[in-house]
Amino acid sequence: MVFKNLHNHDAPLLIGNVWDAMSTQIVEKLGFQAIGTSSAAIANMLGYEDGEKLKFTELCYVVERIIANTCLPLTVDIESGYSREPHEIANNIKILANLGVVGINIEDSVITQNRTLLNAVPFSETISTIKQKLKNDDVNIFINVRTDVFLLGCENPVNETKKRIQIFEQAGADGVFVPCIENEDDIQAITESSNLPINVMCMPNLPDFKKLKDLGVKRISMGNFLFDNMYRHFENMLTSVVKSQSFKSVF
Repeated sequence: MVFKNLHNHDAPLLIGNVWDAMSTQIVEKLGFQAIGTSSAAIANMLGYEDGEKLKFTELCYVVERIIANTCLPLTVDIESGYSREPHEIANNIKILANLGVVGINIEDSVITQNRTLLNAVPFSETISTIKQKLKNDDVNIFINVRTDVFLLGCENPVNETKKRIQIFEQAGADGVFVPCIENEDDIQAITESSNLPINVMCMPNLPDFKKLKDLGVKRISMGNFLFDNMYRHFENMLTSVVKSQSFKSVF
């Protein structure tokens, strides 16, 4: 599988996170090897809050338009799977695979009123069931399990993350995503704890890509930060137009 092999190169795989056809075309033009959706960016673009507020059918429509505008392998953030039932989650993943998706992110937390970390063992059983059903249906897709220990500010985050990675690896995860980790020692401790490719995300104090390579990171994501930055720039430009009563600042 080409996408899986991209995680085995010497340099980390830099994922270009996209949310529509235009962002996809720009990422491909700049020579990225793979793209991934940002769930928060897609939700915000469609007027929803993040956290499975948009319908799965709406996500699929956006995914279809992205795939129609690129030759790059696409991995899709499915949040918690758009269901709490493993067979339904597997069916959702199969729908995406039939559209041409080669990988998914699924997270070990859910949002009701607040985001809550799931018990690792039952969640790992969900992953195992999903993997088995996909195998039975002859669906070959990269399962990147996101663990939200650092994101939620849990106690002893390195130890808790390492424990979860071991459990998820046994359940059949192909990779593990650890959003909000920044400290070099923490990153190295995580990468050295598993043979699975470890994915980190854009953060203010994240080391540069060369250092991340040295620390053993195999995949780097952008999350929704570029999307947010783009709209801050849009707001600033509009503010300038209104204040100056001129379009000169646009050009």
